[in-house]
Amino acid sequence: MLPKHDVLRARQAGIILYKVFNNPRLGIFGKTLMPEDILAKGMMRGSYEHRVFITLTVSIDYQRDADILWEASRKTFDDPSTVYLFSPQSVYQVPLQKLREDMQKHKLSKKPNKDSWIWRTNAVSFLKKWDGDPLNLIKATNFDAVQLLGRIRNDRHEQGNRLVHDFPYLRGNKIAVLWIRMLRDNVKLELRNMAQVPIPVDTHIARATQMLGFSEHLQGKPSFEQIQAIWREAAEGTKLIALDFDEPLWHLSKYGCSKCTGNCCPKKDQCPVSGFCIIAKAKC
Repeated sequence: MLPKHDVLRARQAGIILYKVFNNPRLGIFGKTLMPEDILAKGMMRGSYEHRVFITLTVSIDYQRDADILWEASRKTFDDPSTVYLFSPQSVYQVPLQKLREDMQKHKLSKKPNKDSWIWRTNAVSFLKKWDGDPLNLIKATNFDAVQLLGRIRNDRHEQGNRLVHDFPYLRGNKIAVLWIRMLRDNVKLELRNMAQVPIPVDTHIARATQMLGFSEHLQGKPSFEQIQAIWREAAEGTKLIALDFDEPLWHLSKYGCSKCTGNCCPKKDQCPVSGFCIIAKAKC
């Protein structure tokens, strides 16, 4: 539980960021577009192809530059020779070596062996258990975000003499909740109990949170759990949920906080929450 003045501080900063981000004339440093917002050529938002595209791409969204990853995924989808990678049935049938090579054609894969294993395992799990469509799993949870999160994290299958997880990396602390946020914001699915889903914490969310500053017990680098608690409590008593702060905070860090050097913030004059920043008052 955060001190009341910290909750108020986070809530004020979060609401400002949310409003600015959702104002198309403003944006955070003029930006309102997330890397995953851009559709591949001919892709219809909310379609089967879009669901699979979002699901498999985000499953390898670890230690990656998001802009580069999603651009590579769109190029892979646009190429007739590699578009099969977004068909779980085709992924299941193709030899692993070809899958590995084709994931490298447009630099979709950064770590060939690991990424191809993640991609194939997730695709085949959806194929064998859910007819290749993430929507079938979502329907099985009655469109409940909390149940969906539990299934993604805990569902398993037999492999040899042991049980292994159905959805490697997609089930991860960051990626699982990021996927659910994308189902809402990009695929446009209406999911229940979204307020109970925590904010996904990556480098940008952590950096932006730290720059905004909180009490002495959070001095230094806040933990994953502390960051989630900050934005969960900030959303309480408002019409927003923790996930609503994800995109604005991501933009704040990528286009603002990440540009800081030492105690100098070159973006402070354009920053909508500079009044909350721990270094914005310093002279550059």
